[in-house]
Amino acid sequence: MLSENIKTIRKAKGLSQEELAVKLNVVRQTVSKWEHGLSVPDSEMLVSLSEVLETPVSILLGEPVIEPQADDLKAISEKLEIINLQLARSKAARRKALHWLLIALCAVIAATFAVLAVWNSSYLGWDFSDPETAVAGAALHAFEWLFVRFAPFVLIAAVIGAVFTRRKG
Repeated sequence: MLSENIKTIRKAKGLSQEELAVKLNVVRQTVSKWEHGLSVPDSEMLVSLSEVLETPVSILLGEPVIEPQADDLKAISEKLEIINLQLARSKAARRKALHWLLIALCAVIAATFAVLAVWNSSYLGWDFSDPETAVAGAALHAFEWLFVRFAPFVLIAAVIGAVFTRRKG
């Protein structure tokens, strides 16, 4: 009875024989002998064993120990449910943030197109004999050239992304 109780309680506490042995300052083989009924702990060791396993000596000595499998499964399922709920909330928050980021990207692209349309490439009339003006004009022209060619594709992708990330319900 003692051997079975030591083994059952040790496993219920999630301890290996080695871990229990370290806590009791004995070798693993001693714990193994107790669990196989080949030896028994003395009274002082029984009290230490009771303290380490957080179990009354009376239970170690004779009261049968029933493994609480149903309770363990219920506790595990409750923990998994909480974890799944947290993951779902996290995913929803990321989806919402991405949705608004894509909408903001659409707004920035549209605003930039509007500014470029109103501005009408005024740098084309600049005097490019000054090197600083030439560099600034070339940079603005390069930006405008790249923007006008790639922004429509980015805008379409952002609109599609915003549509697919909107909240369903």
